[in-house]
Amino acid sequence: MTAIRLLLVDDDPLVRAGLSFMMGGADDIEIVGEAADGAEAEALVDRTRPDVVLMDIRMPTVDGLTATERLRAREDAPQVVVLTTFHADEQVLRALRVGAAGFVLKDTPPAEILAAVRRVAAGDPVLSPTVTRQLMRHAVGTAADTRRTRARERLAALNDREREVAVAVGRGLANAAIATGLFMSVATVKTHVSRILAKLDLNNRVQIALLAYDAGLLEEEQEER
Repeated sequence: MTAIRLLLVDDDPLVRAGLSFMMGGADDIEIVGEAADGAEAEALVDRTRPDVVLMDIRMPTVDGLTATERLRAREDAPQVVVLTTFHADEQVLRALRVGAAGFVLKDTPPAEILAAVRRVAAGDPVLSPTVTRQLMRHAVGTAADTRRTRARERLAALNDREREVAVAVGRGLANAAIATGLFMSVATVKTHVSRILAKLDLNNRVQIALLAYDAGLLEEEQEER
């Protein structure tokens, strides 16, 4: 089995040392570098080609949010897992919007951080529907109406089936559960997800979930039940 190539990014050398010690003991993970800020992280990504970047948000020079956006805009972008101190943080939500695959708290048990890295390396987001709702409730609300209007405009590009899949992704369902609920094969679900990502110019399922939430589709589905 090929090891997951992991880059650690945090401005605190003690945090980096702790993460390195924790992650370095896993047989399926190879730490390819450490960076103290976003600019250094970008340079290391060029040299080391990591599969996953474990990224602190608050750093000097170039912060984790800016670095995440720049990295995820690349053609061969690594997955990014955000490191944070707070569950409900506007900057965490912004990081998810620009392409982070999820986040973990800095006091998360080591086994859970390892599991998060493995999940995003496999293409699965690290974000539950409960956490998504919590983040959205704590987000700055002044632009909520504008976000809803824009989200609905973007989702208008989807056909009815793709819209159903987008709602299911927003609920946090895995492909197998979506397939069962919508009476289609897992392969068809994957095809729909890929088409949604392409049509809406998104790069992961977390962004689909956030867009569905912004548009109010999850609320509408709940009301219909």
